[in-house]
Amino acid sequence: MKSMTAEQRNHMLLCDPVSSVIPKMAVPTIISMLITNIYNMADTFFVSQIGTSASGAVGVIFSAMAIIQAISFMIGMGSGTHVSQALGAGNKKKADTYASTAFFTAFIAGIILAFFSLTHIDFIIRFLGSTETIAPYAKDYATYIFYAMPFMMCSFVMNNLLRFEGLTMYGMVGITTGGILNMVLDPILIFALNMGTAGAALATALSQGVSFIILLVMCNTREDALSIKFSNFKPSLQIYGSICYNGIRQGIASISTILLNNAAGVYGDAAIAAMSIVSRYTMFINSSVIGFGQGFQPVCGFSYGAGKYKRVREAFWFCVKVVTVILVVLCVISLLFSGQIVAVFRRDDPQVIEIGTLALRFQLLTLPLWGYITMCNMFTQAIGYGVRSTIISTARQGIFLIPALLVFPNIWGLLGIQIAQPVADICPLVLCIAIVNGILRQLKAKEDLA
Repeated sequence: MKSMTAEQRNHMLLCDPVSSVIPKMAVPTIISMLITNIYNMADTFFVSQIGTSASGAVGVIFSAMAIIQAISFMIGMGSGTHVSQALGAGNKKKADTYASTAFFTAFIAGIILAFFSLTHIDFIIRFLGSTETIAPYAKDYATYIFYAMPFMMCSFVMNNLLRFEGLTMYGMVGITTGGILNMVLDPILIFALNMGTAGAALATALSQGVSFIILLVMCNTREDALSIKFSNFKPSLQIYGSICYNGIRQGIASISTILLNNAAGVYGDAAIAAMSIVSRYTMFINSSVIGFGQGFQPVCGFSYGAGKYKRVREAFWFCVKVVTVILVVLCVISLLFSGQIVAVFRRDDPQVIEIGTLALRFQLLTLPLWGYITMCNMFTQAIGYGVRSTIISTARQGIFLIPALLVFPNIWGLLGIQIAQPVADICPLVLCIAIVNGILRQLKAKEDLA
């Protein structure tokens, strides 16, 4: 793998046309996101062949995995923001400190959370929304996931750090290798070795372990990457405060997933399984948008740190236009085949297909809005506008979705669950326009003063 020098990478991120450098940064992250979501869907597909309750178990434990990812992304993206801005300003020492502190913090947090989760596993799977019939499958699935938690968290953190350094290709190698391994192991462990849902979880755990090793090697053997060293682990309230300020993003989404599982559980395992399938598929679609946004973030962070505000604005609008076009195309294609898409996972359960198809169609109607909302989220995160970033990132799956999940099912029953997410997608658009337009005007004013 050919490496750039730090000077060459800085020049690319700060000077090359955004229309060429962002796709160059985005392609590896899009591939990483797609592979990650493909093996998530592979878990859902293979486990769904066991039965509807097993399929529901994947959806239930997905909320636990979302919490793991949320904490990891808080650490990784919160520190990554400072890494990219520090490198853009030429302060490598600060970047080294944030990178190593993030890694070791994630590992320690992962050990603590794994111990708590394994010793309270029965309570946790019930809290996450398991029914009596789903609980045994969920426990089998959760056990291996919890054992792998420290390595999963560190993998997420390192992938984010490499991305914010502009080294998206290195992150892609680690993530995609683990993802491909997961897809190979799934049918072997689930069916050939007759491990059931535990086999799917073990496949995920092993693949995350492999990703962890590859990413750690990338960080510590590549001259152009920041090394993970214990000597640079310097925990302090100031560092943790700034990481949390810039990094709290997905935790609230985990709460909404738990509420969704509990609300759907009233209507049986088929409802939980259907909503799980829809969530996995829409996440797969959105992965291309998130991947493109993650390619945008190092350009944005470096440029902002270097005071190149016009470039920041130019990069933002370029990304909004590209991802909106992508989403419109994917929306049309998915609407045409929505019934078949759900049927791929649970062809033998008409109830799952019926519930899932309608929910998917509702969600697809607001799909084109996700591009602008996601880019606003990535933009405010990359430039370190923590409060506004947190508001935007929690709006779609928190501020608006949680009340919808609490109110709509009581009024419209199952239909209320199916329409909660699309209704919650419309409101953040207005919020994003108000917040981001104000930031863009501020950057324009800074440009004029420069």
